[in-house]
Amino acid sequence: MHPENRRQLVVKILWTGVWLFYLSAPVIDLVHGGHSAWARLLGALGLVAFVGWYLFLIFRIGRRATARRLLLSLGVLAVQAVLLTLTLGREWLVLFVYLAIACGAALPAALSRWAVPAAAGLLVATGAVVPEGTAYLVGLLVPALLGGFAMAGVGQLIRTTIALREARATVAQLAANEERLRLARDLHDLLGHSLSLITLKSELAGRMLPDQPEKAAQQVADIERVSRQALVDVREAVSGYRRPTLPGELAGARTALTAAGIRADLPLEPELPEPPELREEAESALAWALREAVTNVVRHSGAVTCTVTLRTRQSLDGTRLELTVADDGSGSEAGQSAPGNGLTGLTERLTAVGGTLRAGPARPGFRLVAAVPLGSAA
Repeated sequence: MHPENRRQLVVKILWTGVWLFYLSAPVIDLVHGGHSAWARLLGALGLVAFVGWYLFLIFRIGRRATARRLLLSLGVLAVQAVLLTLTLGREWLVLFVYLAIACGAALPAALSRWAVPAAAGLLVATGAVVPEGTAYLVGLLVPALLGGFAMAGVGQLIRTTIALREARATVAQLAANEERLRLARDLHDLLGHSLSLITLKSELAGRMLPDQPEKAAQQVADIERVSRQALVDVREAVSGYRRPTLPGELAGARTALTAAGIRADLPLEPELPEPPELREEAESALAWALREAVTNVVRHSGAVTCTVTLRTRQSLDGTRLELTVADDGSGSEAGQSAPGNGLTGLTERLTAVGGTLRAGPARPGFRLVAAVPLGSAA
C-alpha cells in the first residue's frame, strides 16, 4: 500500500530493504561468475532497473491504481526477470520470488490469487530452460508461493482496515448529523408553540394598550408566563442532552486514567438494571460520582492502580446499586473533604435521588462508595 506519512514510508523502506538481501546471489554472480566486462555492465544495469521498477511498483502504485496499470507494471518486471535469467544464468532465478511478492502486494485479492501462481509457473518454466536451473527450483518455488500469498493476505488486511476506518468515520458523521437534526427538531417542538403564542399575545397587547390597559396587562402577564415556561422547557431539554451515563463515564474514566499512567481496572460492559428499576436521575448521579472520583485520583492521589466496581447490593433499605472507586495512592491528599472539592456537591446530588456517599482514606489509598436505590426502594 502507498505510505500516507513519513513514518510509514521509513518503516516500509526498512522492511523492503531487509528482503533485498536475497539479491546477493545475482550480485555475487556478477562479481565471480566469470562473465565478460560487457555482460557484467549490462547485468548490473539490468539488476538496477529491476530493483528500481520493483520499488516503484511497491511504493508508488497505491490502491487508486487501475488493474490494467498494475498488470502492465508487473509484466515489465516479469520480462526483466526472464531476460536477466536467460542471459546470465540460474543464480538470477531469485528475481521471480520478488515478482511473486510484487504480485501479492500490488494486486487486489481477486487478481493476486491467479498472478502469484502465474509468477511461480514462470519461475518453473524459466528454470527448466536455464542450464542446471532445476536444482534451484525447490529452494525458490516455495518462498515465491508463500511470499506472494502472504503479501496478498497482508494487502487485503490493510485494505479492510482502511475500509473499516472510513466506515467508522462515516458512521460518526451520520450520528453527529442525526443528533443535530434531533436537537433542532426537539427545540422546534419546544419553542414553536410558545413563540407563536408570545407573538400572538404581543400583537393583542399592542392593540389593546390604548383603550383597554387592563386586558393588555393580562396579555403581558400571559406572555411572561409562557416565556418562563419556554425557558424551563429549554433548560430541561439541555440538561437531558448533557445527562451523563455510566457506560460513557466508564469509557471516559478509562481514557483519563490511561493518559495519567494509572492502571485502570474497570468493567468493560457494565450490566445495568433496566428502567424504571434504575431511574435516569439515579444513573446520572452515579455517573457524576464516578467522574469526580476519577478526577481526584488523576489529580491528587499519585496512585498506580485505580479499581472501579459496580454491583447490586441488598440492604435494610432495599436493593441498591453501588459504585466503588478505590486507588492505592497517598490517600490523605485525595481524602481531604474541604468545601469546594466536589464531595459536597456529590452528596447533594445523591441525596436528591435517595442515595448515599461514603468517602475517606483506605489501606492503601482512598475509597469512594456511592449508592442509589433500585426498584421499590427508589
